[in-house]
Amino acid sequence: MVKFVDDELKSIRAEVLDMWALVYEQMKNVCDAIPTADSEKAWEVLVREKRVNASELKLDCDIEDFLVLYNPVAVDMRFIVAMLKINTDLERIGDFAENIARFIIRQNGEPIDADLIKNARLAEMCQAVLDMLLTARLALEKEDLSMANSIFEKDNKVDEINAAATQVLAEYIAQHPEKAAFCLDFKGVFLRLERAGDHITNLAEEIVFYIDAVVLKHSAKKGGTEQALLKRMQEGQE
Repeated sequence: MVKFVDDELKSIRAEVLDMWALVYEQMKNVCDAIPTADSEKAWEVLVREKRVNASELKLDCDIEDFLVLYNPVAVDMRFIVAMLKINTDLERIGDFAENIARFIIRQNGEPIDADLIKNARLAEMCQAVLDMLLTARLALEKEDLSMANSIFEKDNKVDEINAAATQVLAEYIAQHPEKAAFCLDFKGVFLRLERAGDHITNLAEEIVFYIDAVVLKHSAKKGGTEQALLKRMQEGQE
């Protein structure tokens, strides 16, 4: 029985990591496609989104089957619950990539003003989101608590760029009134990247929960050190 359980857990972990790689590629492709409004690459993202959805559904079924068949406890239970939530968050990140791809297609191949992209720090924001997504995946692979915990601070940069982009776009509209509708649409790209960052922090929370049995959701201690996490555990025992 133990061998069967271990084999099933390894299979679910592999499925999650495969989906993670797919979602990362989706996000990277839209980030690469934005400056030139590469509609061909954007259409590839839309087509591949069906694979993301199919992977989510299969993982849901496999996880539900595991829960019913093996009734896991302790660390196995934490792992399977974390994978269930991670599966949902990965699918949502895939949705954000799809939304950005649709924005790119709406540009009809017209490149976005390079100065606007630079001033709004879009490339920096894209790279930050991709780095977060990759770091979170590595944290799960290596079961590295400090790596997972580093995600929360990285998300602050994404939030800061998103907030600053509003003023940059407002100034651009003042200089180019005819681009007002475009800028409102373009702001949606920043919002979706910011929301992707939020979901990546959810991934990190679930990894911390799996590894260390610490619940960080709605916690002011996000982004703290491992000592802060230990303190939270001690407080919960008082």
